Amino acid sequence: MEHEEMNLKEGVKKVAEIQISLAAARVNAGMTQEDVAREMHVSKNTIVNWEKGTSEPSINQGKELASLYNIPLDYIFLPCKSN
Repeated sequence: MEHEEMNLKEGVKKVAEIQISLAAARVNAGMTQEDVAREMHVSKNTIVNWEKGTSEPSINQGKELASLYNIPLDYIFLPCKSN
């Protein structure tokens, strides 16, 4: 049970890091959620859900985000840990 709790905490932390990465990358690229939605042909609600962690982009959508934000793909899915 203790091991399962640690995995759950790690999963929650990873989702939080992805949320921060997506929102930060978008802001750093000077884009609004509406801009990203329009470029990716998805709804603004989809972008909001990705940034909130309600859902995650597919790998192909992640590649498109990385291209839009001009960042490496691993920044979206494997953000750097802060100490």
